Amino acid sequence: MAVTGVILVGFAAGHLVGNLQIFGSPDKINGYAHFLQALGPLLWLVRLVLLATVAVHIWAAMALTLENSKARGPAGYGVNKVIQATLASRTMRMTGIVVFAFIIYHIAQFTLGVASHDTFKSSLPMWTMQEDAREFGVPLAAKGSEVADVYSMVFLGFSNPIVSIFYMIATSLLAFHLLHGIDSLFQTIGWRNHRWSCCLRKAAAAFCLLYALGSLAIPGSILTGLLKPAAGTHAAKVIAAAPASIAQR
Repeated sequence: MAVTGVILVGFAAGHLVGNLQIFGSPDKINGYAHFLQALGPLLWLVRLVLLATVAVHIWAAMALTLENSKARGPAGYGVNKVIQATLASRTMRMTGIVVFAFIIYHIAQFTLGVASHDTFKSSLPMWTMQEDAREFGVPLAAKGSEVADVYSMVFLGFSNPIVSIFYMIATSLLAFHLLHGIDSLFQTIGWRNHRWSCCLRKAAAAFCLLYALGSLAIPGSILTGLLKPAAGTHAAKVIAAAPASIAQR
């Protein structure tokens, strides 16, 4: 649980940082997405490793649940009273199930394109890079090259209120799930002791809060209209032409 948790926390943080580029120019997130897609087999290897990590994480959770149930015996506890367990720890299974369902839908919508055909990359026109895209000196996409318009895909995807609300609920529950998970993995790996346990809990809480706010900011800004698509993008043209129909999807 702890080892797979470290991997998944790292991925969640990196994934959010990449998605937050939607607040920049279309070249930013489109260049970033193009760089990832250009990795080819390596990208699929990373995806398979992540899927395997999720599978092992779920298996470990099920194994621990069965062991705990077996330890209590068929009669269970004579008295069931919460003393120190936090709400986050007591709802780990429930939040985990919702997050798992969200992951499946998120992959189906934005990676495979089978959940929302009108916002998937294959149905969108290509985006011509206006400027060179670089990150930490690494070239992502050259000016003038045609890349997938992930910028418009994200905007049109989150213009759907149902999708945005589900995304905000799921990512909030994920942050709540991480609140106990991060604290627990410090204990499991042996990084927590009486000297800095309080600081580690505060750091975990701060991370989860920032993750929740960052995740809410993307669909929330798009859904409320605080963030508008850049002029000239396919998303801007579609939303300007039929804002009512987009909002009702």
